[in-house]
Amino acid sequence: MTENASSVSENSAVRVQRRNKLLGGLAAVVIVAGIAAGAYWWLHSSHFVSTDNAYAAAEVAQVTPSVGGTVLEVLVKDTQAVRKGDVLVRIDPTDAKLALAQAEAELARATRRVKGYVANDGGLKAQVTAREADEKRAAAQLLAAQADMERATIDLKRREALAQSGSVSGEELTQAQNAFAAAKAQQASAVAAQAQAKANREAAIGAKQVNATLIEGADGESNPEVLLAQARRDQAQVDLDRTTVLAPVDGVVAKRSVQIGQRVQAGAALMAVVPVQQIYVDANFKEGQLGKVRVGQQVELQADLYSSDVKYKGTIVGFSGGSGSAFAAIPAQNATGNWIKVVQRLPVRIQLEPAELQKNPLRVGLSMHVTVDTRTGPADGAGVAAAQ
Repeated sequence: MTENASSVSENSAVRVQRRNKLLGGLAAVVIVAGIAAGAYWWLHSSHFVSTDNAYAAAEVAQVTPSVGGTVLEVLVKDTQAVRKGDVLVRIDPTDAKLALAQAEAELARATRRVKGYVANDGGLKAQVTAREADEKRAAAQLLAAQADMERATIDLKRREALAQSGSVSGEELTQAQNAFAAAKAQQASAVAAQAQAKANREAAIGAKQVNATLIEGADGESNPEVLLAQARRDQAQVDLDRTTVLAPVDGVVAKRSVQIGQRVQAGAALMAVVPVQQIYVDANFKEGQLGKVRVGQQVELQADLYSSDVKYKGTIVGFSGGSGSAFAAIPAQNATGNWIKVVQRLPVRIQLEPAELQKNPLRVGLSMHVTVDTRTGPADGAGVAAAQ
């Protein structure tokens, strides 16, 4: 019995010793693993921030007509790739052509009218000269009438004096009186003629000044009337050109809503063109993740479309001016008694490499996974402040 008890005691001691060794080894492994994990986090993982709340986006170009009319042709369809300048839609140009013809006719009429102003200037100058000569002739006629009036006055007074002594017959006296009346009337007529000649000269001078104002400081092509008609003609030409709707950028057609025969108004949305080669990513990071994020830092991205097989390189180019909730249609009213803090997210704009986009195209709205290497890019300044 004593030997059996001693053997059991020895076995128990061995087991305890073996367990202690195992526990010590396990503790050592845990400690080493913890130190390794801490070192890995401190030396590597702490320099990266990531989020899967990120989506591909682009500055979508809305295609709208600048003139209204009836759609004659629609040359593209949804998902079709187009180049800048490709014809998308043609609008009936009949009205625009008529407006252009009318504007060209008005331009021709304005040009002829201005040429008439120039030609009239010489004629009006000659009229002023003629009216000045008429005024001089009227002045001379007035002087002659005044001389006749003086002579008739003298003759009448002489006849009247002789008539009292009977030296002059009544017939001679009557003739002298008639001559005096005729001279007086002639003098009045000459005064009126002089006044009319002066008025005619002033009218001719005024007409010349008015005509000179119409052509002053401008030749036939730079006259304001011609320039106005040219501008209207050019506008009509532009309106005619705008009946052909062109692609504003390279991209893919989306949201096409226009149909042949449809009557469209200027500014109506016909379709959109998505510039797939200019796609960027908006990553919505939590506010607590942005302490080390800077403009210019390098980013690695993955698209759910390609899984982990394709990785994109990008660069942070800016921060949004506010969180998503700040720009919501109904923003949160946090100044109330029932306030609950919610972690906010701030959109960060990431520019992708064009060569990678061309190799592996993306589409607007696709989900992305974003990892920012905070060791790259600017080394100083707050992230959001650096974007200002």
